[in-house]
Formats: sequence, C-alpha cells, structure tokens
Amino acid sequence: MTTLRIAGGRVLRPDLTVERADVVVDQDDGTIAAVGDPESVPAGDERLDAGDSLVIPGLVNAHTHVAMTLLRGYADDKELDAWLREDIWPVEAALTGDDVRAGTELGLVEMIRSGTTAFADMYFHVPEIAAAVEEAGLRARLGHGVVTVGKDEADAREDLETSLDVAREFDGAADGRVRTAFMPHSLTTVGEAFLREYTAEARAANVPVHYHANETADEVEPIVDERGERPLEYARDCEMTGDSAFVAHGVHVDEAEIELLAETGTGVVHCPASNMKLASGMAPVQRLLDAGVGVGLGTDGAASNNDLDLFDEMRDAAMVGKLAANDASAVPAERVVEMATLGGADLLGFDGGRIEAGANADLAVVDLAAAHLTPRHDLVSHLVYAARGSDVRHTVCDGEVLMRDREVLPLDANAVRARAEERAAAAVERAE
Repeated sequence: MTTLRIAGGRVLRPDLTVERADVVVDQDDGTIAAVGDPESVPAGDERLDAGDSLVIPGLVNAHTHVAMTLLRGYADDKELDAWLREDIWPVEAALTGDDVRAGTELGLVEMIRSGTTAFADMYFHVPEIAAAVEEAGLRARLGHGVVTVGKDEADAREDLETSLDVAREFDGAADGRVRTAFMPHSLTTVGEAFLREYTAEARAANVPVHYHANETADEVEPIVDERGERPLEYARDCEMTGDSAFVAHGVHVDEAEIELLAETGTGVVHCPASNMKLASGMAPVQRLLDAGVGVGLGTDGAASNNDLDLFDEMRDAAMVGKLAANDASAVPAERVVEMATLGGADLLGFDGGRIEAGANADLAVVDLAAAHLTPRHDLVSHLVYAARGSDVRHTVCDGEVLMRDREVLPLDANAVRARAEERAAAAVERAE
C-alpha cells in the first residue's frame, strides 16, 4: 500500500468538530486509511504539510455546466429566458468539441484551485468532458443535457438517445471517478411524451436522473395552467423523482412539493448566486432542510455566477437563506458546510464528503494564515463567512495530490487559460 500523510494540521471531523490530527490516505484504492493523533497513525510514504491549516472534505459542486467558463461575462444582467434564447443558446450552438474541452479544462483548474473535488455537469460533447476529468483527476457525475423544444421528432429523439448512450458508455470511466446520469434539461424544455418514454428507459437501466426544476416562476406557471398540477407533481407522474433523482434550483416550490421531495427522497441542488443574478428568486432552503430533503450546493455555470468557487457559494447560501426565511438563525454555517460536502456527495452518489476511515480520499487543505481568517474563534464559521477559494493550499482527490502549495499538477494552468481565451473568442465570432 502506498500512503500519503497529510500532517501537522487540524481536521474537520464528520460531526463538524475540529481537532488536531493527521490524515493517512491509501493511494492504491483512493480512500482514507486513518485519522488520528500524529503518534498513533502510520508514517506514510509521502507527506503533505498541513501546518497552520484546516483539512476539510473536498467540496462538491452538485450542479454546473463547466464548459460555460468560455461564456463568463459574455451576457449579463438579463432575465433567464431572454438570456438563454438571445445570448447563450446561439453561442452554444457554435461550440465544437475542442471548445468544450478547453472550457472544461479551464473550469477544472478553477475548481481544483478552490478545493472542489467532485461535481455534476450537464452539457454536451460529454466525451470531451470525460476525457478532461480523467486527465485532471477529479470526480464527476456527467450527463448530456437534452432540449427538445424547437426540434422535429427525429432531432429530438437523437438528442435523447445521445443522453442515454452517453450515460451507458461513460459510467465508470476514469477508473470509476466518472459516473453518469440521464439529464433532460427541464420540465418545460423537453416534451412530455419524451420525458415519459426516455425516463422509463433510464430507470430500467438504473441510470440516475438530473434536471432543472422550479427555477423561475415562468417555469411553474405554464405547467400549472396546462396541467392543473405543480411541476414536481408532474415530474413524479413522469417517474422523475426518487432517491436516484436530483433537481437543480428548486426555488419556487410550495409546501406540497417540499413534502413530495422529502417523501420520494429526491434531492435539491441549491444555486444561490445564479438565482440571485438572474433574479430567479430565493429558494426556501431552511424549509427544505426542516422537511428532511437532501440539499447540496452548486454554482450553476460560470456564465450565470460568474465563478466556480464554492466558498463564495457557501457564503451566498447562508446569507440568502436567512433572507428567504426572514430569520437570522436560518441556514446556519454548519448546515451550509454539510450541503457543500456530505450533502452534495450523497446527491451525486459518491462515498465522500466526510473525513473518516473508508471514505473517498477527496480533501482540501485550507491555509489559516491570513488576516481575514484571524482570530480563530470558530473555524466552521470561517469556512462559510470568511474563507475564499484562494485560501486553499492543497487539493487531493481519490488519494492523488492535484494541487500542492497552489500549484495545479495534472494540468498546465497557463496553457489551459491561453487555449480557453482563444477558443472563446473564436466561438463568439462564429456565432455573431
């Protein structure tokens, strides 16, 4: 067994207490072998210094569109529907597989640098995304996003078949670090007959389902008007709920839908920055948590955020959660840290999000030697309200060191940035 010892720091334990301890990682199987007093754990073949630092579970970005880094800052300050139809979708139609690879690599560098070790991604050209994930060493649940509106039946079915084919082909890729899902874009952008038919196929193949739901009022009202039922009731009718299903956003949910989510075990990925920027609304996160709904945290794409830093997202989640509940005690720091770690890992089906023996060795080491992290009254509070992605010193995924002392190891960050800049400019020029 080859081992890595993360030594000399403090460790955030599963109960969210902090203790001085070393973490020993089994690099052969990518799991945590031991956590404990430095005198009681194995020495380790390799050492990663965590002095004056806090070792935390790797963060989980449970909903994003990573290659949209290419569209960061391209179109801002517009409502969701107009933003998509007038700006985003026309440029996305011009993106090639090479473009998506470049944008994905840029996003992976950004996530590694800010302590994210796992993510869920809905996009297209998924083979390129999977290849980038394999090279970068991260963990991901990937899916081909499907939109059928505006397409004839043949094109719609081709899109749907691609999503299922991708889910079957790439599940287990990158030595098991890549898992997959069937990903219809939303309940309003994919026709009902298609949802019913292809979700049933996904279920028969034990493929999880992920989609946008209840993001804006404009997504809720048409379904209520046409069907006389709420969107998540419609989703349940289409077999799109259950413990292997998770939805993005869940902003405009009523009490009956919250109860439905809890009863069916359907998870919700909260994306506060995107929801605020697009004026989509404030998700009732505390009510979801109180009902027992599994909640993770996501950035959404970098065109609507405009970054992939989950530390920013944690702060936003806590702040907007209090506003939504009109209660300063709502969505406290401890629950937000859980959402960004164990909550997201559970939604994505990964055995991570906690630092204990047997869990995935997905870890981030946060440097505490900064003015904005001083004094250290409460380090869990600091993770949510004061820390930044740039405070991450080391990042480890599946037992492998992806960043050491701020240097990203599997990718050439400067070359990645240059390629992305070039690809983004060319794609915009083609679209215009």
